[in-house]
Amino acid sequence: MEKYNIQVDEYIEKSPDFAQPILSYLRETIHECCPEAEEAIKWKFPTFMYKGKILCSVTSFKQYCSLGFWLHGEMKTLKEMETTAEKSSMFSLGKLTKMEDLPSKVQLKKMMKEAMELTDMGVTMKKAAPSKVETEVPDYFQAALNDHKKASEVFEKGSPSFRKEYINWITEAKTETTRNKRMEQALEWLAEGKARNWKYQKP
Repeated sequence: MEKYNIQVDEYIEKSPDFAQPILSYLRETIHECCPEAEEAIKWKFPTFMYKGKILCSVTSFKQYCSLGFWLHGEMKTLKEMETTAEKSSMFSLGKLTKMEDLPSKVQLKKMMKEAMELTDMGVTMKKAAPSKVETEVPDYFQAALNDHKKASEVFEKGSPSFRKEYINWITEAKTETTRNKRMEQALEWLAEGKARNWKYQKP
């Protein structure tokens, strides 16, 4: 692992124009507050490791970007701050669409310091109940669903976990060819009203 990872450079470069300055600013601030931070890509997101543990990660989607702290639930500084995070079950800083959406540098540094202290104290993330949080549908999958009415209907009616299984299966494909094959298969199964792991379900 390295302090600056070229894959993180590539992730920022491929992000939407509005997100690039926000992500670069967050990245620099994280390194400024935590000189020991090392970069990695985990779950497809740039992640910052501290003493071998996840400190936080940044992410960008089509309409917004954000920063999420691994120990979000334990952090007092986040509870003091008004963000859209709680309302939307989003990352710690909620939906960021412009630089003005960011907390002040003083606030950011306070959060980073607290996250590092909690990590130093050996605090771990509490095991949460199964998540009801919606998984983001990738644009390419959404476009395929839009062209396939029956599959789209079944997908929309499915529970968050039903949808998540399909999304994870598709986004975890290592190559575009595999991804396209999986999407094709997913549309076929969805049109038949089947869950992603229908083969393993008891009749």
